[in-house]
Amino acid sequence: MGGSLVIEFAWPYIFLLIFFPWFIYKVVPPVQLNESASLCVPEMSDFAIFQQRTSKALSPPLKIIFLFLIWLALIASAARPQWIGNVVELPQSGRDIMLAVDLSGSMQIKDFKVKGKLSDRLTAVKVIASDFIDRRKGDRIGLILFGSQAYLQTPLTFDLATVKQLLDETVIGLAGTETAMGDAIGLAIKQLRDTPQASRVLILITDGNNNAGELMPEKAAELAAHENLKIHTVAIGSKHQQVQTALGQMTLPSAEIDEKTLKLISEKTGGKYFRAYNTDELVKIYHHIDQLETREEANQSYRPSIEMYKWPLAAALLALGVLMFYEWSIRKFATMRLK
Repeated sequence: MGGSLVIEFAWPYIFLLIFFPWFIYKVVPPVQLNESASLCVPEMSDFAIFQQRTSKALSPPLKIIFLFLIWLALIASAARPQWIGNVVELPQSGRDIMLAVDLSGSMQIKDFKVKGKLSDRLTAVKVIASDFIDRRKGDRIGLILFGSQAYLQTPLTFDLATVKQLLDETVIGLAGTETAMGDAIGLAIKQLRDTPQASRVLILITDGNNNAGELMPEKAAELAAHENLKIHTVAIGSKHQQVQTALGQMTLPSAEIDEKTLKLISEKTGGKYFRAYNTDELVKIYHHIDQLETREEANQSYRPSIEMYKWPLAAALLALGVLMFYEWSIRKFATMRLK
């Protein structure tokens, strides 16, 4: 970290309006009163009390100064003052990684153990992927969810905490109950198209076959290879699953995973195919992917800023309220004395 804390104005040219009231005063002619109009009263003594009480009002020069300070505070607020913090270094590895997570109905099968407790596949992915995201300091991470359709949940960002939170909030069936694997790849291509070619990585996590969507996985893999997008495919699910029946708990063969297509996708794009039968293997897969695609680049830096416009705005509104209340109270009290 370096530098110093300073206050800067995002729109300093707003200060050109500081003398705008004076300009209006000089340009706009004053209101011409009808000199023939007059008010006849029997005796001026009736207004003596009123004159005495209103004499406590602000004098014209003092009121002008007060109003000018209010106007100055409004101008300062409109100019967007910002508190600029110290320089923060951002180490960059040069990787842009999209996670594509399957939310189809089969992800609710409970054949993984998380902390000694039998859990569904999506829960296992959340736990392990969150730890993987934590180690991505300097990388930009994005999140795609797919079921019957593919959705961009989080665009590429350095805000890893938000990616983790949105991943944790996902539920099975959110994107439909089928598996549009090809559409998920197509969406990733679209999101990574403008990033440096050597840093484009997609991690596709699924437990089934492509049975929905407009784009076939094989065609999507060809497009990804053309865009230099490397895809690592992760097939999850045990060989057998526990099912509760009327006769008790039974062990049945797990649904068939289209490993052939997943291997084809990874081979065409220069990535790797992984198979996770349990949580331990899933952890090892993430650690293995963790070591891939490393390409250190020069660090980037930025200075965090905090908007401060609300303070001069609040001061101006408060001062204006005080002035209006003071003027109103003087007139109100004088009126009460006259009665």
